[in-house]
Amino acid sequence: MPKKIRELKQLLRKVGFQELVGKGSHTNWIHPLYAGKITVSGKDGVDAKPYQEREILRAIQEVKENRNNEQT
Repeated sequence: MPKKIRELKQLLRKVGFQELVGKGSHTNWIHPLYAGKITVSGKDGVDAKPYQEREILRAIQEVKENRNNEQT
């Protein structure tokens, strides 16, 4: 079952991403340990597309790896 857009946004917030306002239903997300930004489109109650889930999970994994690299 696909996650809702609001669930993906919660995951990003939990890891420390900051939300920037976009146009319409788009929001941009940045993190100091992530190169670039992530754009999430869609209203909060809508099911996320598989590519959106993959992109966000990859970004979260990258942030966690970068945190671990900084600690060593």
